[in-house]
Amino acid sequence: MPTYDIAIIGGGIVGLATAYRLTQTHPDRSVVVIEKEERVAFHQTGRNSGVVHSGVFYTPGSLKAENCREGKRALVEFCEREGVDVDMCGKVVVAVTEDEVPELNRIEEKGRQNQVEARRIGPDELRELEPHTRGVAALHVPGAGIVDYTGMTEALARCATRHGYDVKTNAAVTDLHTERDHVTVTTTAGDVKARHVVNCAGLYADKIAEMSGQTPAAKVVPFRGEYYELVPERRHLCRNLIYPVPDPAFPFLGVHFTRMVDGSVECGPSAVLAFAREGYKFWDVHWPELIDTVTYPGFLKLSTKHWRKGIHELVQSLSKKVYVKAAQHLVPEVTAEDFVPSPSGVRAQALRPNGELVDDFLIQETDRVVNVINAASPAATASLNIGRLIVQNYLDKRLATTQVRAA
Repeated sequence: MPTYDIAIIGGGIVGLATAYRLTQTHPDRSVVVIEKEERVAFHQTGRNSGVVHSGVFYTPGSLKAENCREGKRALVEFCEREGVDVDMCGKVVVAVTEDEVPELNRIEEKGRQNQVEARRIGPDELRELEPHTRGVAALHVPGAGIVDYTGMTEALARCATRHGYDVKTNAAVTDLHTERDHVTVTTTAGDVKARHVVNCAGLYADKIAEMSGQTPAAKVVPFRGEYYELVPERRHLCRNLIYPVPDPAFPFLGVHFTRMVDGSVECGPSAVLAFAREGYKFWDVHWPELIDTVTYPGFLKLSTKHWRKGIHELVQSLSKKVYVKAAQHLVPEVTAEDFVPSPSGVRAQALRPNGELVDDFLIQETDRVVNVINAASPAATASLNIGRLIVQNYLDKRLATTQVRAA
């Protein structure tokens, strides 16, 4: 069995962006990407709103803020070079009522500190940009856009394979065995040996971390994001991206309107507890995973504190009427007849034992394994810079002490 220098678990955008960065910084090293599904970008990467985030919402100085800003530039350059659909169309963040203006002010200040252009506009200019929305004030953020994240991930995979890296699909990881000088990754397609492992397993990142012998600082809790799509004759109601002022107590951005790169317009997502880590429908239930979630002390504390929010999201999930009401907050003209269901996604949100939602990227490590525990939004936007961070902060020092050995 050959021994790779690096094995990356997870064929989503963060895992493949890390592989791509390794082609640039360590071109003579042997690397394998291990993906449990039949193709890359199958889960979170291929099931999100397709937004290129600007960085305006994130805490200044956080990994999210810093990596989003630099990662966005790298994303646009990569997509334009590789022929991936991307459109930096800009967005508006809308304060519908006066009581939302103070939070809009805080977002504007975050944008200033994060070096993100965010210009305050009034109702008249808002109507010029998005004629069918309403608000007493808004921020126009020109540095936001839309992209084909599945296409981008496929392009990253092509770059990796052209370089000579292996991308193994249909290979679910079932265990890790750490030895003195390598890790054996047990998969459903056979064992893989590597000197070092990078865990980018998304919804199962904490479980892979446990296999590595590490106690994760947080547990991954799955939140399903449900979307509706505007029927074609009503797509004109949204020109580009329309966001509400989000609730600062949660790391979710609320129901918003997004023009996709194919011209369709989505509205969403909700944020309701999924009953399985890959529970894309309400009735998808994995009982051991659900019991593991609802008995976790952190979840019990979160649900006790925010039970009203949880019930609201659940009702919104079950009632199209309630969902439409949330959409009408931004675009009053929409009706239930304007929406048809669109595929859902599941967000891997790390939750600490004290009930605190992890609001930044979270990476832990052992001697042989780098565990990316939390890489929620804007991880897709920031992926190329997250890959750079993983290489610079965690892999460079490891590879510097080993000789090149071809797999």
